[in-house]
Amino acid sequence: MLKLRRVPVDTRSENVAFVSAACTLTRVEGLRALAKIEVHGGRRRILATVNVVEADGGCALVQPDELGLSVEAFERMGLPEGTDVQIEFAGPPRSLDAVRRKIEGRILGEEQYRAIIDDISAHRYSRMELAAFLVAAAGFMTTEEVLALTRAMVDAGNRLAWPYDTVVDKHCIGGIPGNRTTMLVVPIVAAHGLPMPKTSSRAITSPSGTADTMEVLARVDLSLDEMRAVVEAERGCLVWGGHMNLSPADDILISVERPLGIDTQEQMVASILSKKAAAGSTHLLIDIPTGPSAKVRSHAEAVRLRKMFEYVGDALGLVIDVMLTDGRAPIGRGIGPVLEARDVMAVLRNDPDAPADLREKSLRLAGRVLEFDGGVRGGGGEARARELLDSGAALAKMEAIMAAQGPAPALVVPGDLVRVVEAPADGTVAAIDCARINTIARLAGCPFDKGSGIDLFRKPGDRVSKGEPLYRIHACRPADFGFATAAAEEADGYIIA
Repeated sequence: MLKLRRVPVDTRSENVAFVSAACTLTRVEGLRALAKIEVHGGRRRILATVNVVEADGGCALVQPDELGLSVEAFERMGLPEGTDVQIEFAGPPRSLDAVRRKIEGRILGEEQYRAIIDDISAHRYSRMELAAFLVAAAGFMTTEEVLALTRAMVDAGNRLAWPYDTVVDKHCIGGIPGNRTTMLVVPIVAAHGLPMPKTSSRAITSPSGTADTMEVLARVDLSLDEMRAVVEAERGCLVWGGHMNLSPADDILISVERPLGIDTQEQMVASILSKKAAAGSTHLLIDIPTGPSAKVRSHAEAVRLRKMFEYVGDALGLVIDVMLTDGRAPIGRGIGPVLEARDVMAVLRNDPDAPADLREKSLRLAGRVLEFDGGVRGGGGEARARELLDSGAALAKMEAIMAAQGPAPALVVPGDLVRVVEAPADGTVAAIDCARINTIARLAGCPFDKGSGIDLFRKPGDRVSKGEPLYRIHACRPADFGFATAAAEEADGYIIA
């Protein structure tokens, strides 16, 4: 028996247990770091990976008679500190045999993917094992494997059902700085009356995701019941899906994909469509920006991805519409949560200085979503979207959604560590490297510090003079500010012709 203790260490999605090097289990039973154990407490049990804490030097992280659990593991255990718990050695997940086959380049079947996803959802995989699976899958997957993976991810968690014949959604594959169109599409579509329960992940490799930006304006960590109430009242929401157990394996995989920078087309399709199917969507618009520095670089690559979305979506029973859009430059001016939120609200308020490119792209996308409504004439969706935005109906709906979701957890303002990046010569902005701008914004602290980011002053086609501002970097922490400014000095992301 050991006494349960909460250790204030955030280990993300992994269950980590801490035992003292002076504990009998480490001295007699040979319990070593990275071993798998099963922790029992009454009817509660979890699997965890062991970290051994040195007993010398008066370290009090855990005592010899204690078992420490990391923050998330302690919450999953659901028992108070001081509870007596037992532990026993646990073997590796059986589905690791299938992961090894994938590492060898084999094609896996649906049952193998189901076993892998079930073990991942039950937190039986360490982060090393998750990384092995992701890297192996990134090397090679057939379209049939993508479908098998997607189905397994859908079935591993909750699946929402709505009392509507048509439930719409829209998703951009990302990679374009400032492309926060979803936060405009949702209030426009909801103002029309089509239900659009939008659940979003946080950013993986971009400076901000929809959930990160919306959290500047309103609460996003709603429970399933809270989300349902918002949608029933307002016909739309903009929430983080992590609290709803929708495709839970996806959230675990994303926590490893982010630091590894893995975002393959196959894993992207499985991630997006598993979440949409689990959220109860019936009709889905996919935005695939294409450009030389976007995630998708060529038209041929975009067509391949479109066909993969259509194949898997059809098999899941989703109505899929895919738009290939211009991904050659950032959309809007702000990059990073607080600056993107500013741009979104400026468009909704019909501010004459609002970014025109963000407004026009959002209207095109909203129009396509509105045409899922059988009552909207073909080709008439964009005009209806423009009417809802121009009249103020979309702004009123956004304000109602924000009020229904609740206030933002904190007031966020742009970071006060500022550096203006200037044009090195006279000329015309020929291009902006989206990937480079994303990198600089993330180095500045995005998306974790919501006040960090980049404010763009010039877009492709603009004339500039030497010394004229191209953009402004905002950071909240000196170290991030140093990294971002050094990266901008090395390569600012602008091509001046």
